[in-house]
Amino acid sequence: MSAQGTPSAAAKTAGGSTATPEGAWTVTFLLFLLMLVNFADKIVVGLAGVPIMTDLKLEPAQFGLLGSSFFFLFSISAIVVGFLVNKVATRYVLLTLAVIWALAQFPMVGTVSFTTLLICRIVLGAGEGPAASVATHAIYKWFPDEKRTLPTAVLTQGSAFGVILAVPALNWIIVNHSWHYAFGALGVVGLIWVCAWLTLGKEGPLEDTQTLAVSEPKIPYIRLLTSRTFLGCVIATFGAYWALSLGLTWFTSFIVKGLGYSQSAAGWVSILPWVFGATIVILTGWISQVMMVRGYTTRMSRGVLGSVPLIIGGLILTTMPHMQGAGLQIALLVVGSGLCGAIYVVCPPMLGEFTPASQRGAILAIYGALYTLSGIIAPYVMGKVIERAGSMIDGYMTGFTINAVIMIGSGVVGLLLLWPNTEKARLTRGAAAQTAPLKRAVSPT
Repeated sequence: MSAQGTPSAAAKTAGGSTATPEGAWTVTFLLFLLMLVNFADKIVVGLAGVPIMTDLKLEPAQFGLLGSSFFFLFSISAIVVGFLVNKVATRYVLLTLAVIWALAQFPMVGTVSFTTLLICRIVLGAGEGPAASVATHAIYKWFPDEKRTLPTAVLTQGSAFGVILAVPALNWIIVNHSWHYAFGALGVVGLIWVCAWLTLGKEGPLEDTQTLAVSEPKIPYIRLLTSRTFLGCVIATFGAYWALSLGLTWFTSFIVKGLGYSQSAAGWVSILPWVFGATIVILTGWISQVMMVRGYTTRMSRGVLGSVPLIIGGLILTTMPHMQGAGLQIALLVVGSGLCGAIYVVCPPMLGEFTPASQRGAILAIYGALYTLSGIIAPYVMGKVIERAGSMIDGYMTGFTINAVIMIGSGVVGLLLLWPNTEKARLTRGAAAQTAPLKRAVSPT
């Protein structure tokens, strides 16, 4: 077996549990930066929404289509690459994805048509579709199950910091130069990350998926994909991602056109949901890990902990149309949508609990591919609702109310279905029952 096939002796504690290998947090930080670039790439269209609509003379439905286009190939590429990383080292897959991201930005530096912008966003989405699942799979090669929630939270923080750090810088470029140059700046940053990953990126030593594919028991994919915890994760995160994709595409436009802020002021306001969301993500990761140390089941420390904030956030959003004042409406939108962040922290570790490591890359990818389908639907739905409303502000409020209902429903479903601890036992028993007759058949006695 290769050096990566089993944990090294140094990685074992006296009690026999797996310790965190040296270099794990360096790789985690690099992947945090990858997700930072990932979400900066995502938000630039929403941040530059007003000047893009003005320059290209786009209607709200067209701009909604532009936001949705990012997700046209997102899910397909996520699934394809998810199966690929069951056999290919994540180091090389992540490198390839990052190169695609960077190159997809540069055509927007010059004068572009709506069609060119649309195509580039589709290509970028195809490159970014597998990113979160592959990065999570890569991190889980560095951390044992009981220590995965916190690094998952750190990885998820890349999305928040990608917005918090990028929005002021990109908005300054948009206001003082042009939205075209904002895309070019992201391309340069992407290439810088590629150089850093070439220098420091490594494959985790705790798992060799090729070796595990031969040695560990398999669970049929149909059983994994129809397990109630997998379905609960997909549905719960679908509702959370509906809110996130609206934030990426429509939040800044809502601030400018709906509430009357200037583009400069809106750039600063636009980071508020991500600052709050970052706090929720880190708190969730920390609380979950503390609960597990204190003996709580993963049903409580992951399933309930991730689902309840979705329901609360949706209830908060339902009050927006009934409140007066731009400041209060922004606060409700920030808190309501920000609470969704909890579900992103707990679902990947839950899926990792009962999925064999040699199948985990594909399961995480399929999970991501399914819940991000809301990214295709939500921005376009908001655009159509705004177009058909009596006034622009009424359209936004109706769109956010739809978002609230979806969040509440998905949170309730998650609360009912997320039982990862019993899922693991049930699937393991099923796999053992299937393999026992085969073992008896080949036994010499």
